[in-house]
Amino acid sequence: MSAATGNCTAEGGVSRGNLRYSAERGQREVFCGLTGIIWLHRKIQDAFFLVVGSRTCAHLMQSAAGVMIFAEPRFATAIIDERDLAGLADANVELDRVVTQLLERRPDIKLLFLVGSCPSEVIKLDLSRAALRLSSRFSPQVRVLNYSGSGIETTFTQGEDACLASLVPGLPRLGEEAAPNLLIVGALADVVEDQMRRLFDEMGIADVQFFPPRRSTLLPAVGARTRYLLAQPFLADTARALEELGARRIAATFPLGAEGTASWLKAAAEAWAVDPSLYRRVTQPAYERAQRALSRYRDLLAGKRIFFFPDSQLEVPLARFLSAEMGMELVEVGTPYLHRAHLSADLDLLPPGTRVVEGQHVENQLDRCHAAKPDLVVCGLGLANPLEAQGLTTKWSIELVFTPIQGFNQAADLAELFARPLVRRTRLVA
Repeated sequence: MSAATGNCTAEGGVSRGNLRYSAERGQREVFCGLTGIIWLHRKIQDAFFLVVGSRTCAHLMQSAAGVMIFAEPRFATAIIDERDLAGLADANVELDRVVTQLLERRPDIKLLFLVGSCPSEVIKLDLSRAALRLSSRFSPQVRVLNYSGSGIETTFTQGEDACLASLVPGLPRLGEEAAPNLLIVGALADVVEDQMRRLFDEMGIADVQFFPPRRSTLLPAVGARTRYLLAQPFLADTARALEELGARRIAATFPLGAEGTASWLKAAAEAWAVDPSLYRRVTQPAYERAQRALSRYRDLLAGKRIFFFPDSQLEVPLARFLSAEMGMELVEVGTPYLHRAHLSADLDLLPPGTRVVEGQHVENQLDRCHAAKPDLVVCGLGLANPLEAQGLTTKWSIELVFTPIQGFNQAADLAELFARPLVRRTRLVA
């Protein structure tokens, strides 16, 4: 965990489009961006993530992944020790040695990420130059890139954004004469990707690629005829980089819940001029199954009051799902950053008067949370245990990133993640 402090707070808020917006700057609770490696290393199956950091970074990664010591995960830590910090060793020479040993031991690696951390940034270790040097040395067998996973200024999901943005300059280019293609942007579990690909195929949208791909040798091609759909709301830098290559975003809600997924797929169908009757025929069975599955949780969640602390950047689409599809009442929706263009479809579906807070002043938000006494609080790990000790029921926001929650088939799993702590509290009280 890391904290940053400031002294500027905007409290009152402004009404825009029936919502009450405010921005806060102050003490923050930030989970490290290195944690994005936990889901990314499972997704890109021939990539390896080498964190250049401290023993604390190594312990964090091991704990977060739950990987046993004799396993062969696709991540590791090149530990910066006292000799590096004291300038007694050349950190670049040491890094080259570690990378060489790693690639000799793991010839299956085709893409190596050098991941910066708080310690590597504090000592000004230039990993971008190191990546260029190592990439020229080991190419074409291995490509070496770098990005920052530091938690000093960012929230933990921005690790994925930084990783994908580092991949964009190396994407193949499509010519002006190429047929239009659809790009789904954001790491999705393989089972979710397969489900969505089937639905796109059945609607006649054939040229669909997912970014990141399962293998680094299958990078999607991008050009002026590319349209992309965001599967995750925290990919601002990646989206900007894609648009610099000519790709255009399809505005949509995010694919959470039955309604959110249907709207997300419909946006793609309309962009490809899919016949509305074909869209309904393809999506209706899965939509109805999702609605039946969600009905098991509506009675439990409807009317319950929920408070979101800013943590994952998933807060706005989650709030839309819980309010519009499950009948929960939104006390406050906090989010680290509010990209109004990317979130506009979800923001438009929030109930009038919803308080949306961008940024964090954790002490003020704790005061508001205690005063509101919500039924459920969504927050980071650092706040969950203290709030539970004070009698509030919490849901870890990081679990919502680690778990497959997108798409029709996962809608009930998403609802269950919020129902479970309420059921646990009921049993403890009874």
